[in-house]
Order: sequence, then structure tokens, then C-alpha cells
Amino acid sequence: MEYVDVAGYRLTAGSAGAQGPTVYVIDMPEHPLEPPVSALGLRANVVMVPVRCWNAALTPWPAAGLYRGEPDFGGNALVTLHELVDHAIPAIEGSVGLLPSARAICGYSLGGLFALYALVNVDAFSACACLSGSVWYEGWVDYLRRLDRRLEGRFAYLSVGTKEKRASRPILKGVQRNMEECAAVLRDRGCAVRYQTGPGNHMQYVDERFAAGLFALDEFVARLPE
Repeated sequence: MEYVDVAGYRLTAGSAGAQGPTVYVIDMPEHPLEPPVSALGLRANVVMVPVRCWNAALTPWPAAGLYRGEPDFGGNALVTLHELVDHAIPAIEGSVGLLPSARAICGYSLGGLFALYALVNVDAFSACACLSGSVWYEGWVDYLRRLDRRLEGRFAYLSVGTKEKRASRPILKGVQRNMEECAAVLRDRGCAVRYQTGPGNHMQYVDERFAAGLFALDEFVARLPE
């Protein structure tokens, strides 16, 4: 697969067993995320799935890079989503015998944007956690508004740090406003939404945001009928 590194996945088993819900977390191969999964005592299984080339793989359409000398955003989220849903998830679940009662997806930064993109585009996930998600991405909120898709029975956990709107780049300053608009659009489509702000900027309190998001997903998917 071009973007999803299925061989590099990491599984933390939840207390509900192989037939319990499973949360897929978008991970970085070069800098693996270390959310405090093992200490949380979740019912859901948590699978960290590495995705290569975040700027290319997780963005919904091409856009210019944020900083001089950085690559542009590739806009290949649809390719990555098909790799994840059609190939990686079946391979992972088959290799370890998972038979999830429900699936959720979670991500941070561009991974959070991708998690939200996944929720609103396919039926594979009952819930998502968009943690400090890159909803500042040019055209994202308008795309969400235009999307003709009902989301009853789904759940989205959205979080952002209160200092993220003080970022140096003008486009990043709108992240909190855009997150609030995302919450409003999702609710209008019938999705249950929990929107939460917390302290710090984009690079602070990452573990705390992951913990809150995973707890919220665990609580929601555990209530779903099997």
C-alpha cells in the first residue's frame, strides 16, 4: 500500500475482548505517537496504524504548504481511506482475530482532520475523535457544509487547545472557530457531538487530549448494540 503501513500496526487489547469495539488511531511511522493507551483501562481495543507522508496522505485535496521549503499538501485522503478500510483493517483484524462490535477512528493534527473526513465519507466507523484536528485546512468547512450525508447514530469528539488560535500563520488562527463550525454542521446532520477546549497550543497537552478523546470514543462505542 502506498500510504498505510499495515505491517507496523500496534495493538493494545481492551477489556471487552476480541469481539469488543476497536478504535483505530492514525499514527506516524517516523515519530510514533505514544498516547497513554495501556494506562487508560479501556473496554475497546486500540490499534495504532502508521500512515506514511502525512501531508500527502491525510489531506482531502491539494493545497500549498504552510511554510517556505515545506512540501505542498498532496490531497490523497481518499486513497488512504480506501487503503485503510478495504485492505489494512481486514488484514489487521484477520491476523489477530478481532471481530469488532463497532469501529471508531482517532487522530491528532492532520490525523484528526483525516479521522473526521473518514467519519463523514464511509460507513466503516461509528465514531471519530478529531484531536487538535487541522480543520483550518483551506476549504474544509465549506466542504463539510456541502456534504449531502446524514449522520444519525454517529458520534464525533472534537477538541482544540485554547492557544491554538494564536499560531503565527494567519490560516492557523481560525482553527478554533472552524472547529466550532464543524461541530454545528455535524449536529445539523444528526451526528452526536462533544466539543471540548483545553489548555495549551498545538504541541502541548497531547497525551491529555488523546486520553480524553479515547475515553469519549470508548464510552460511545461501548453503548452501541452488537
